[in-house]
Amino acid sequence: MRTTLSLDDDVSALLEQVRKTKEMTFKQVVNDALREGLARLASPTPSMPPFQTHPVDLGNCLYPNLDNVWDVLDDVELGLSGR
Repeated sequence: MRTTLSLDDDVSALLEQVRKTKEMTFKQVVNDALREGLARLASPTPSMPPFQTHPVDLGNCLYPNLDNVWDVLDDVELGLSGR
């Protein structure tokens, strides 16, 4: 089959690099690249196990009341975190 194909500059440069390295024709490089790419696209993507986090006990809070963040920040800046 004969067709016209417009390639992005980066793709064209990569194809040309492979062509020179493997001493193949441009047609062979394009066909091989398309075969490999299409095979990857057609195959199912491997599923990864769901990400899980594990709880860690951080102990008791060292500050008695965290309801007002501004009070906590003021105390920390003044070095009074042990109220």
